[in-house]
Amino acid sequence: MPLIQPKEAYRRAAAGGYGLGAFNVNSVESVRAVLEAAENQRSPLILQVSMGARKYVKYLEPFVQYVKACAAQCAAPVFLQHDHCTDYEACVQAIEAGVQAVMFDGSHLPYEENVAATRRVADYAHERGVWVEAELGCLPGFEDLVFAEKAVYTDPALVPDFINRSGCDALAVAVGTSHGGVQGPDYLPLDFALLARLAEAVEGTPLVLHGGASLPPELIEACNAQGGRVEFLRNCSEESVARAVKLGVRKVNMDVDNFLVFTAEARRFLNEKPDLYDPRKYLEAGREGFRREVEHKLAQVMHSAGRAGQDGGNGGAQ
Repeated sequence: MPLIQPKEAYRRAAAGGYGLGAFNVNSVESVRAVLEAAENQRSPLILQVSMGARKYVKYLEPFVQYVKACAAQCAAPVFLQHDHCTDYEACVQAIEAGVQAVMFDGSHLPYEENVAATRRVADYAHERGVWVEAELGCLPGFEDLVFAEKAVYTDPALVPDFINRSGCDALAVAVGTSHGGVQGPDYLPLDFALLARLAEAVEGTPLVLHGGASLPPELIEACNAQGGRVEFLRNCSEESVARAVKLGVRKVNMDVDNFLVFTAEARRFLNEKPDLYDPRKYLEAGREGFRREVEHKLAQVMHSAGRAGQDGGNGGAQ
């Protein structure tokens, strides 16, 4: 199936009242895990590459073309986005490499600078048929190369002006999630009242939630039971993220949970079969864990399972 256009994927999600899970990929194993999860659950989703993945794979354009070639074999509607580009040049490089959508992260900039920088990206991207996601507000924690010490919640009063002047196609907002989790005794609360106001303010522009992995303690415990030493951090619960989707969030970035399960399963394999040294064996074990976790998110959090065939067609290749 040719890759779906982002605009069509979001239109279907809005019409169907579900969300698009966005999953970062950086290897053969992660690409296969996400695409197999999409097929098994008959679910639309978004594959993403990040600045960290770009550094890891070293050669961005060949990796982008590899991901797109694999995605074109998938029986579910998917598209490829570059997540959290840190500047204009990174966006241009991602677009020239062949992604269908870019996320420009100007959240660390003063408001007017964020508007102007996003507008510059949008002008370049739209001339080439590429979708643009922007961010207004700031999440705490690390996102690849960018660190924010504290949250700055998105101001609904600024949203219409920001969308109109920046030209963005989707808007990531800050309502209580974090990048990578924070220390605390319980799940972080999402501000649902604020989210409802933002859903009204965007006037049809898709809402995006970053930091959507929940870091359930049982996933950390499973990893540590196999010899890991992962710190117990907290983020918003899966129930809260699922409620956010019902309130109008159309895209959720969710990665850390997948990485935890991958690591736990690879560790388990190595612990149980210390005589095996073929990397394909333990990477396969990790991949299967990754796939199961993505399937869980699609079915139980994004409510997108079984939606692959809705509306007919594939929305056109891009």
